[in-house]
Amino acid sequence: MSAAMAPPGPSRRGSRGSGVAPAGTVAARDARMIDPVLLVGLALAGGAMLALAPLPVAVAASLCLVMVRRRTSRTVLVVVALAIGVGGLRARVALDGAAALYARTAVLLSPPSRCEARGVVISSPVVIGEATRSAEEPSSARVDVELSEGRCGERALVEPLRARLHGAPLALVRGDEVALVVDLAPVHLFRNEGLRDATTGIARSGVTASGAVVDAQVVTRGGTLRALIDRARAAVRARIEDTYHPGAVALGRALVLGETDLDAADAAAFRDSGLSHLLAVSGTHLVLAVAGLAAALRAVLARIEVLAARWDVGRFSAAACIPASWLYADFAGGSGSAIRAAAMLSCAMLAHAAGLRPAPLRCLAWSIVGGALADPLVACDLSFMLSAGATAGLIGLNPPLSRLMVRGPWLFKKVLAPVATTLAAMLGCAPLLLLTGGAFPVLGIAANVVAAPVGELAALPLCLAHAVLSWAPDVERGAAWVGSGALLVVRAVARLTAQGGVTLPTPDPSPEQLSALAVTLVAAWTAPTRPRQMAALLVGAAAWMLLEVAAVRAGAPVGRLRVNVLDIGQGDAILVDLPEGGAMLVDAGGFVGSPVDPGERVIRPLLRARRRQRLDVVVLSHPHPDHFGGLPAALAGVEVGALWDTGQGESEGAGPVYAALLEDLRRRGTAVRRPEALCGAPQRVSGATVEVLAPCPAVAPDRGANDNSFVLRIRHGRRAALLVGDTEHEAEEALVRRLGEGLKADLLKVGHHGSRSSTRAPFLQAVSPSLAAISCGVRNRFGHPHAESMATLRAAGVEVARTDRGGAILWETDGKDAWWRRPGATRVQRGSEEVP
Repeated sequence: MSAAMAPPGPSRRGSRGSGVAPAGTVAARDARMIDPVLLVGLALAGGAMLALAPLPVAVAASLCLVMVRRRTSRTVLVVVALAIGVGGLRARVALDGAAALYARTAVLLSPPSRCEARGVVISSPVVIGEATRSAEEPSSARVDVELSEGRCGERALVEPLRARLHGAPLALVRGDEVALVVDLAPVHLFRNEGLRDATTGIARSGVTASGAVVDAQVVTRGGTLRALIDRARAAVRARIEDTYHPGAVALGRALVLGETDLDAADAAAFRDSGLSHLLAVSGTHLVLAVAGLAAALRAVLARIEVLAARWDVGRFSAAACIPASWLYADFAGGSGSAIRAAAMLSCAMLAHAAGLRPAPLRCLAWSIVGGALADPLVACDLSFMLSAGATAGLIGLNPPLSRLMVRGPWLFKKVLAPVATTLAAMLGCAPLLLLTGGAFPVLGIAANVVAAPVGELAALPLCLAHAVLSWAPDVERGAAWVGSGALLVVRAVARLTAQGGVTLPTPDPSPEQLSALAVTLVAAWTAPTRPRQMAALLVGAAAWMLLEVAAVRAGAPVGRLRVNVLDIGQGDAILVDLPEGGAMLVDAGGFVGSPVDPGERVIRPLLRARRRQRLDVVVLSHPHPDHFGGLPAALAGVEVGALWDTGQGESEGAGPVYAALLEDLRRRGTAVRRPEALCGAPQRVSGATVEVLAPCPAVAPDRGANDNSFVLRIRHGRRAALLVGDTEHEAEEALVRRLGEGLKADLLKVGHHGSRSSTRAPFLQAVSPSLAAISCGVRNRFGHPHAESMATLRAAGVEVARTDRGGAILWETDGKDAWWRRPGATRVQRGSEEVP
């Protein structure tokens, strides 16, 4: 028989030696291949991490490429490798550009200035402060504006400046051209070692300044589609405020408009119960809204006999829903999760309109690719990543969980099906929630089982329907009444769970841990068998624990004294890592009249990142709000060995925050020590020698709080740091007369933020520091540090580091040598001259 006449099917020879695999083998191999679009999307998004942690991410990326090589083609593997590099390069360019842009803004607005300029509104107005607004105060909004053609103080605007403005009129819409008088300052970056790179926010938004509106006059009204959407948002907001139960108004605005303006108690309850996602505009919102529109369109088109007889009207409704999904995502606030969901839904609708069957995984992949192409740092958008994680959980975990859980009689299945779906979505989000640090709600799953059906099956559809029912007032009021009730039920579940719930403390993971997690997930994903998947997960867990041990040791170095002058804005906060692993906190910053709490924003996350649950000593240098305002939040949940306090605040009165702080620490059993017990003999604290040099022997009643600041000299071996609080000339002169060269130190934390009332030449000569650290903020209006103090430091040949330029200052010594550096930079070695 000739070859041409041979029967079909592989011969033994062909299956072994010809290189042609049997059909069954090819099918099995194809089934195991990973979607190439998904790989490219993950590479583009994840590659951005190369710009933030180059070494661990590069190692992890290399290992991941090795592991996926058997489940993709060589061409795709090369494209994925290039995508990782391109993602990292794009992120690096964006971050460098953001840093340069911020530096120019800091020069323009230093000190903070009143600006008169023209601007264009570039973001939807968002209502803020309603929970604390009195009935007499008018509602106001927060908007982003791009300013041009004006002046800030004596300086002209030479390039467009994006600013986030508070107190703007609610009537503004995107595209409005406005004439503005605003008080502006650079945004707080809070650049500290171990915390997330704050320039990512600038790179993603372009906003480098913030401030308050003094006057705003609309010059030209916006007429774009976005302006129409903003007017629709304003109309829906007004109807929510008019028709909802008062307790549910803020909840409704969050659910429908994406305005997270809950009062502090409700915000904490939703966060601590794991129910925040029920008030976030997510893929579920988008699917319900767009699917409802598609069903309505399909029903209308089906009644047109000529059209319905010749065409599948569902394809027309699907095509119409593609722009509708983007319009709704924009209407609902344009969060990362809404935009990703709109992209995924558009992919599915496009496939349906083309007569194809949508592939959920491919749609998810294209949404990730689109997000990464549009935003080089989309991996830093938590809402986008949580949305993608939840969707991945639904695609990958819902089918097996449903097979495992949804059993029994019909009623049981009806109850268990949404439970399985909720659990799948939560498991998809769980790794990301754990990575955000803070605490993971252990009862979150149970709370979701109770609240999710109420929120997603009652509150969400009714609140969305309410938004388009203004033409039917009675129906609108009914939807508002029932929708408000459902929201209040969800809030009650959140409050109850938060009050009695158990949380799992979750420290912020290190870059090495994040990289190990990525490798573990890819290893489990690509493993060919269940035992190998379990082995990959076990190895990953072991690696995580080893890296956790390394993070604990790095956060509490042994044999070294490390003084961290933190970047907390205008104020003082210094974290001192002691040679035997303990720690001291000297002050915690604070802003009078500002909702920004440096204790919550900086110090508590930093303690978590350092794995510190105890502070041996907390020192309040003197009772001024820019030194103690952040302490209550910073010390929440932290064991405190002792509080060193001058006592002046308690004897003279320093306000309710200070009084509540003392009461709380005493209730917790913390010893409060005064100068009378601290002056004289040096204190030995976790391997360091701490000398209290002032106010000794006690507070001087004829001096103000600044000149009664604690002055601490902390020694390790031949090195010393001198921390002087807000000490001014009078106290400096007294120290020089009493101690002379006994003040000598390598590091001087300059008094009173570099004010002209501190750091005179005789004092500087007595200390003779190599480095002077000045804690001051980019938004300070006091002119700190003063030119006179800076000139004195330059004349003495002292190197100066300022927190408003470059962020935190990390000074470190092993007892012999000393060095200092900025966050993320390599260390700078100092000389070896000894201190007495």
